[in-house]
Amino acid sequence: MSMTTQHTTMLEKFDVTDVDLELIREAGTHLLPQMEAFVLDWYDWLRQHEEFQTFFGNAAELLAHVQRHQVRHWSTFFQGEIDDAYVAARRHVGAVHGRIDLPNVIYLAGMFMSDRMLRERLAGVRPRPERLAEMSAAIEKMIFLDTYLVLDQIHITQREAAERAAEENALLEARSEALLEQATPVTPIWEGILLLPLIGVLDSSRTQEIMTKTLSMIAQSRTKVFMLDISGVRTVDTAVANQLVKITQATKLMGCEAIVSGISPEIAFTMVELGVGIGQIRTTATLRDAFEIALSLVGDAEHLRQGAAPGR
Repeated sequence: MSMTTQHTTMLEKFDVTDVDLELIREAGTHLLPQMEAFVLDWYDWLRQHEEFQTFFGNAAELLAHVQRHQVRHWSTFFQGEIDDAYVAARRHVGAVHGRIDLPNVIYLAGMFMSDRMLRERLAGVRPRPERLAEMSAAIEKMIFLDTYLVLDQIHITQREAAERAAEENALLEARSEALLEQATPVTPIWEGILLLPLIGVLDSSRTQEIMTKTLSMIAQSRTKVFMLDISGVRTVDTAVANQLVKITQATKLMGCEAIVSGISPEIAFTMVELGVGIGQIRTTATLRDAFEIALSLVGDAEHLRQGAAPGR
């Protein structure tokens, strides 16, 4: 659909005819000389509402700039020419309002007051215009049209911002998952043995990732022993400690023996204080001790003593 057709369809929906546009231009001959005074009166009205302080505060230069823009805005309104430039100007206003998150209630109230103030000024013109009622009705139609254009663009701008935010969040989540993947290196170190060395801070999100990745690797590699080394972990809380216990229990359900190594005195004390039950979990103070147990469980302890790899 071409822009010309879009304009025609839009005007038809709001019942804005060529006669109405002519009436707008006629009203402009009476109102354009009053535009600066009208804009000042409108901002006097806005000062009564909290949004004035929110968006202008004491920024006198910003206020003056916006008032000058407002005068130009209404000047084009009373030219009565609906073209690409006219529509683009209204959509620009909507885009700005959408970016600054201007509440719809104050915008709609402002347009209502603009309509009332303009028609009151027109009614005060002397001598009284012959087509006063018709001009007043045409102004009302055009203000409805302007309001639609701005609100529609506000919706578009806010929707696009929400879509961008969703894309950015998805990207951040993907990066987080990639970092978790890198920070959870479940590695086969011997035939039938997996090692997961943990470093840094553990939280519920990371322990869930550990659970998922570990069980997946056990299923893929038919692992017999899973070694979880936490010598690089500084602290654990109750939720994380219980989650680690659940990981070892889950590996047993898959026919894989779990060994937790590197439990520091501080973590051991914390787990006792928190009342975390480790049940039948094998634990060792060092990774080497855990490795020796793992080799004995897979039947390769003799290879370790001889310094040979299994099956070679």
